[in-house]
Amino acid sequence: MAQKTPLPGRKVRGSSTGRPIMAALDLAGRRWLLRILWELREEALTFRLLQERCGAISPTVLNTRLAEMRDAGLLDSTDAGYRLTTRGSELIEALVPLTRWAERWARENAK
Repeated sequence: MAQKTPLPGRKVRGSSTGRPIMAALDLAGRRWLLRILWELREEALTFRLLQERCGAISPTVLNTRLAEMRDAGLLDSTDAGYRLTTRGSELIEALVPLTRWAERWARENAK
């Protein structure tokens, strides 16, 4: 059975009520989703180029993630390929503090 795209208000991993933060974390935790988001951060990419940039991602998984990201409003399909929507770009920005935290955590654990 195919998984539904995690969306606020819908039962998701960790929340039977679909709290917005839980839906966002469920979506972001999908295999390859953050990598796809990262690769689209600066420019639109065709399916083939996106698959190439993601390395070992299978076409089936890429298609599934693109559909989920489209359903969640994170990306659009254009003549130039897939591109992040405003919501997708906002997610990238929202991850910046988490990136800083992770970098501090890594430095502290390296001691």
